[in-house]
Amino acid sequence: MASHLRLHIYNTLLETGVVPLFYHHDLDTAKKIVEACLDGGAKVVEFTNRGDFAYDVFSALAKYYAKARPDLILGVGSVADAPTAALFIAGGANFIVGPSFNPEIARLCNRRKIPYMPGCATLREIAEAEELGVEIVKLFPGETIGGPAFVKALLAPCPWTRAMPTGGVDATQESLQAWFKAGVACVGIGSKLVAKKDVDAGDFAAIAARVKQVRAWIDEAR
Repeated sequence: MASHLRLHIYNTLLETGVVPLFYHHDLDTAKKIVEACLDGGAKVVEFTNRGDFAYDVFSALAKYYAKARPDLILGVGSVADAPTAALFIAGGANFIVGPSFNPEIARLCNRRKIPYMPGCATLREIAEAEELGVEIVKLFPGETIGGPAFVKALLAPCPWTRAMPTGGVDATQESLQAWFKAGVACVGIGSKLVAKKDVDAGDFAAIAARVKQVRAWIDEAR
């Protein structure tokens, strides 16, 4: 069950502007990654459902941080169907992110007052998602569907849309400025932020520093 109110989660997303996302099969390493993100100033973290026993790692993370850092908003990504979404919600997910839009997930999340951010690549998909209560749409893959230019074109006729591009967002000042100047609400960044080389080397301080720098660049871009 979610430990944060849906409105609080949305407001925190809009405030911080960035969602670090990652997957790791080892619980202790996953904790260190989350700690690095928190140290860098992130308040919302997405654990992606991409590997074997991902649910086991996620539920253990959620249980740990419910006591250790109750201010952390931990959610799950790469969710493609409603049964999987229900499983992770029962395991403590505060929000659900998917690679594509699924009406069944939207209805489930609405019923449970859980934010749902589905991957959308066209105006029609975005409109259908919003009709079923989606507040922030995930633009995926962000770079392939047109990058910041797509966001600008989207917001011209639909200024009410709140977009979170994922895929194609670099952890650089130039990339972040381009996306936020185009009008995105926040961004999701995976391996460009939580770099595999840093995880493998145990250099979690580098991840924390990168998150902190990204947050500073976002504040400047706004």
